[in-house]
Amino acid sequence: MPSPRLWDARLHAFIGGLPMTPADRWLRRLSTFANHGRLWLVLGVLLGVRKGPLRRGAVRGIGSMACSSALVNLLLKRFFGRVRPDLENLQSHRRLRREPGSLSFPSGHSSSAAAFVTGLAMESPLAGGALAPVALGVAYSRVHVGVHYPGDVVAGLAVGGAVAAATQHWWPVRPKEPARVRDASDAPALPGGEGLVVAVNPRSGPDDYDPAADIRRVLPRAEVLQLTGEAGVAELLGEAADSGRAKALGVAGGDGSVAAAAAVAIEHGLPLAVIAAGTLNHFARDVGLETPQDTADAVVSGQAVKVDVADVNGTPFLNTSSIGAYPEMVRRRDQLSGRMGKWLALTVAAAQVLRQQAPVSLVVNGQPLSVWIVFIGNCLYTPRGLSPAWRPRLEDGLLDVQYLRADLRFGRTRAVLATLLGVSEHTRSYGHFAAEEVRVVSRSGPKQVAYDGEMGEKATEFRFSKRAPLSVYCCRTD
Repeated sequence: MPSPRLWDARLHAFIGGLPMTPADRWLRRLSTFANHGRLWLVLGVLLGVRKGPLRRGAVRGIGSMACSSALVNLLLKRFFGRVRPDLENLQSHRRLRREPGSLSFPSGHSSSAAAFVTGLAMESPLAGGALAPVALGVAYSRVHVGVHYPGDVVAGLAVGGAVAAATQHWWPVRPKEPARVRDASDAPALPGGEGLVVAVNPRSGPDDYDPAADIRRVLPRAEVLQLTGEAGVAELLGEAADSGRAKALGVAGGDGSVAAAAAVAIEHGLPLAVIAAGTLNHFARDVGLETPQDTADAVVSGQAVKVDVADVNGTPFLNTSSIGAYPEMVRRRDQLSGRMGKWLALTVAAAQVLRQQAPVSLVVNGQPLSVWIVFIGNCLYTPRGLSPAWRPRLEDGLLDVQYLRADLRFGRTRAVLATLLGVSEHTRSYGHFAAEEVRVVSRSGPKQVAYDGEMGEKATEFRFSKRAPLSVYCCRTD
């Protein structure tokens, strides 16, 4: 029975003997353009222009391609040591102008193609599916121009796809389904947005985007108010609620603006309409509001959900609160993530902040702790570790406490290495628990608390608890 290598050589010879067609020239050009990942880098730059899944997919794809290329060229090719096919009998019109001099197995071009397209598909299945034929074309072109055996290409595709899939360990793909919530029946239907008063933060989100114009387009009868230096979210919405002209309150801005609006809505017993107009929009994304139209549809139909609201020393928050180095770490991570991806940006940010940060001595629910960071989430976050990203539920009644210990030898080094390897939740440096109420006492003097991107007052005691749930306009199909 012929060996796999013999079948590989026979298939290569068969493809090499195919008659001349106009596709020969284009396959040769495609193979050349994919040298050193140029094709995928160009596509990554074009896709990265648009925020959202396409940009995340481009970053994941390029990062996967870089890792896959290093693995193939520095390790696997040298380990297997397979030489290139003999090109003596290859038709001259198919041959590349510069034939590669490296080893053959596995194919680096195929690995890069599979890594980029798989990484893109993990964030945007539609875009990944659209480019899959291009990736397969690049892979086949390497056999067509004679520089690889078919087995080299198949192995390269497998390696690239596996490397991209492995990025899920360090940078989990955000689920498409929003967090679980409870239905609410106390939100009135407001045709055209009549009775809705919306506070707009013009400083949120991209500089060239005006959320007020979008709101007036999708909710033409709503009252839209712009924040000023004298009147913030709380002042504008508080006055509207006190006057009785608001049947519901709305906010267009980042997570800090949403938290401020939620405080007013809770105080006056009114439902809240959240228009995703910030940079990250953590709460809006968790609840399932991606665009202004999503919010408008819910307001017009009167569909709403109830979500948990947490509280720190009397101030409500919807996402997270923290004491220690976490706020600065997140700020630096967000600054760097556009250039190097979220995972690597977090590692760099952790190294920078922990090098300068002094440990904080706390007593958390009666347990003495020396920590770098204490993170308190409104409902349980996932994945566990230093960079929790989303919540499966927004109505679990729990506070998610995660912290990074500072009382271990080489604590800083351990924390940074654990972040780099994506295993921070499995190390002794990391601790977590869930509770309905959390009391934190600082033994290191007054400390500042952060919540939903805003900075609170310094104190030595902090009490975290849950408030009454908040009704938020949202159309749900689950």
